[in-house]
Amino acid sequence: MSDKKEKDAKPKKKGGGMMLKIGAAGALLAVGGGGAYGLVAAGIIGGSGHSGEKEDKNPKLVRKGAEDPYAPAKKEGGEEGEGKDVEGDGGSEYRTAYYSFTEEFTSNLRDSDALVQMSIACSTHRDYRVILWLHKHELAVRSAVLTALADTPGEEVQSAEGKAKLQKRLVATINKVLTEAEGFGGVDAVYFKTFIVQ
Repeated sequence: MSDKKEKDAKPKKKGGGMMLKIGAAGALLAVGGGGAYGLVAAGIIGGSGHSGEKEDKNPKLVRKGAEDPYAPAKKEGGEEGEGKDVEGDGGSEYRTAYYSFTEEFTSNLRDSDALVQMSIACSTHRDYRVILWLHKHELAVRSAVLTALADTPGEEVQSAEGKAKLQKRLVATINKVLTEAEGFGGVDAVYFKTFIVQ
C-alpha cells in the first residue's frame, strides 16, 4: 500500500507544480500586459502615431518668394502707384516684414536732464503672426520700451555704439513682452525712424 501512496503522491506533486507554473505565467502576462498598456497609453511604444515630440507651433521663417499663410490677403490690382512685391536675389534668404509703431516714444534718460524722443519700427524674418502680435500687444510693448528708455544712461544715446546697444536692448525688451504674452518673440531688429535728444 505504501507503494501505491508514493505513486499517487508523485503525480499530485507534478500536477500541483504545473498549476503553480500556469498561475505564475498568467500573473506575469497580466502584469506584462498592464505594463505594456501603460507604455502604449503614455505614447512611449506602440502605433499611437506620435513621436513623443511636441509640434513646433511658433512662427516660422519665411523664405523670399514663399507664401506666408498668416499674411493679410492682398487687394486685387493694388492701389495706384503700388508695384508688385519683388524680392532681390542677394542678402538674406528670408523675407523681411516690418511693423512701425504709430506713436513716438518720449522718455527721460537715467542720470541725465535730457529727454529722448524717437519713433521706431521692428522687423522679423518670421511669418506674419509676429506682426499681428506686435499690433495686438502694442500697449504692453510701448510700456516696456518706455521703461527701457528711462533706464538708458544719457551719455549712451550720444554715440553710434550706444544707439546700437539701445537697439539690441529694445529687441530683447520687445521679444520678452511677446514671449510672455504669446510664448514666442520673433523680432529680429529695431530701427530708429526718428531720434532726438534734447
